[in-house]
Amino acid sequence: MTATAARPAQLLFPGQAAAPDGPVDLAGMYLMHRGFRRDLHAFATATAETPVGDRSRWVRLSRRFGLFASVLHKHHHGEDIGLWPLLHERGADKSVLDALEAEHEGIDPLLRACTADLAALAAGTGDVATQERLADCTARLRDGLCAHLAHEERDGMVEVQKHLTPEDWHRLDREVFAPEYSPREVPAVIGWVVSGLTRDEMMRMPGAKAALLPFARFFAWRFDRAEARTFGPRS
Repeated sequence: MTATAARPAQLLFPGQAAAPDGPVDLAGMYLMHRGFRRDLHAFATATAETPVGDRSRWVRLSRRFGLFASVLHKHHHGEDIGLWPLLHERGADKSVLDALEAEHEGIDPLLRACTADLAALAAGTGDVATQERLADCTARLRDGLCAHLAHEERDGMVEVQKHLTPEDWHRLDREVFAPEYSPREVPAVIGWVVSGLTRDEMMRMPGAKAALLPFARFFAWRFDRAEARTFGPRS
């Protein structure tokens, strides 16, 4: 009789739509989604409430949005060049994959518009109309991207569990997603991911080792200090 490998317990964070059971540990995907949701809600609130004349805060928001947009772009690029093509190759549901890819294309114009208006307000060249347009744009980005993340969790990750193996997933992380980040970018991204996680959740990060947790906690502490200056103290 052949022993069956135990399936990993999937992470499920508040706001997450689903965590389909299967052989692949999707913790890395869900950790990224958690960070995106946190940022989307924070930016939608901050852009609606920050006075037009508070340039120092707009500078911080613009810089912070740059981090969010960069991580999101790299995440989506990895999916577009690695994950979706592999799933197509393995015979996954084409309608699901095509819809998820189309949703990526719809998000990009919103990112560009938000980036431009944040830059204008940070430079002091924006006005009330700029802020109102930005607040509307960040709200639409929040709603659209959160809907995409939920779609990916409910349907896209089902296709992953049906058609990919743990070895496929590790290879994608090693050869597609991880190379998106330069060594200089890694500390900020680790802080972005780790902020607010428990020790057990930190250990679910791809490649996590107990010996490296103090470094991850330091990066998260540094990230949280900057967050307080940008968005205000957490409730």
